[in-house]
Amino acid sequence: MKKTQIITTVFEYNSVDELPQEEQELIKNAKEAAKRSYSPYSKFSVGAAILLNNKEIIQGNNQENSAYPSGLCAERVAMFYANSKFPDVAVKAIAITARTNDRFLDNPIPPCGSCRQVLLETEARFNQPIKMILSGEKKIRVVENIKEMLPLYFEKDMLNE
Repeated sequence: MKKTQIITTVFEYNSVDELPQEEQELIKNAKEAAKRSYSPYSKFSVGAAILLNNKEIIQGNNQENSAYPSGLCAERVAMFYANSKFPDVAVKAIAITARTNDRFLDNPIPPCGSCRQVLLETEARFNQPIKMILSGEKKIRVVENIKEMLPLYFEKDMLNE
């Protein structure tokens, strides 16, 4: 038997003011997107904003449907739109935030496993790390690349083994 340890590095900040202006703007866009979420069932609104290498910012929010699980998460809405509108432009960063009861959460939320896989594949597709900014009102977590969030990941090369 061999024991392997996997370590993920996460940077924590107490205020958005500690981040570079570009990342502050991305969080602002994620918050705007969350406010437009279609989440009448859960009342849990998630917003995502993606910064592309061409400086475009793409927003997405969760979209629910009464026929669960027909909805889609904010991260995938934003990423799929970015990939359809700018298929040859790499993603530099993504900011994610959430709100409920008409207020943003104090602590950041991470993306679900499906979203992590989609983000990871986009990162691999362009061979460029995607910075992930998880924003809460009292804490912000930053991860330098998606592989940090999904270290034992499924990748396309496994389909050919």
